[in-house]
Amino acid sequence: MKKYVGYLRVSTQRQGQSGLGLEAQRTAVQTFVSARGGLYVDEFQEVESGRKGMKQRVELERALAHCRQHDCDLVIGKLDRLARDVRFFLEVIDTSKVTICFADLPDVNPATPEGRMVLVSMANFAEFEGRRISQRTKAALAAAKARGAVLGGAGGANLSSLNSSRQDAAAAFAARFRSVITGFQAQGMSQRKMVAELNGLGLSAPRGGVWSLRQLQILLGRLANSGPSVECKDSITLQP
Repeated sequence: MKKYVGYLRVSTQRQGQSGLGLEAQRTAVQTFVSARGGLYVDEFQEVESGRKGMKQRVELERALAHCRQHDCDLVIGKLDRLARDVRFFLEVIDTSKVTICFADLPDVNPATPEGRMVLVSMANFAEFEGRRISQRTKAALAAAKARGAVLGGAGGANLSSLNSSRQDAAAAFAARFRSVITGFQAQGMSQRKMVAELNGLGLSAPRGGVWSLRQLQILLGRLANSGPSVECKDSITLQP
């Protein structure tokens, strides 16, 4: 069974905290994988501008590395979620050594001349659209400043919101593994055996890479604290 990894991106911290855009991207990716009878094994989320390079796109780099290590295809909900910069877009497509699929263009194969032409054309439009958005944003900020508005004054409220967002993200990550861990426990597995099974299945730890005993124990603690009633639409299901 083919394994797939999802990559979701939003441009602002506010979008990341609220989930705006993420759910639609996740649904598109999962629909793509389901239509191909594949296994959705992991997901990486990023809050960053689509015009930034790989140095700023840490989660994208992690997603690509995971795909190379575990022989997975990368699925992105929409082409402009990969990049709004044509040069960077082509660099990723041509040098990542990973098969990259776009849920909004399911029949486009970047390995063919026709597919590449379509992708380059779409990437050009995404870059144009990104530059227009940037222009409109700058104009709006300048107009607000001219009216006397104070920009960037949230201070400590931003930090509090960010901490809350991180806690929510950690809880959501743990919830995805509830069914898997429940199955392991039903088989009477030791914690060390669970770690070995998670790594053998190619499932990433919270910060990427392989699982350690300590990471598993933290996950088990979060699941215990959240209670048995917590549900997650994106829980991981292991196929026989």
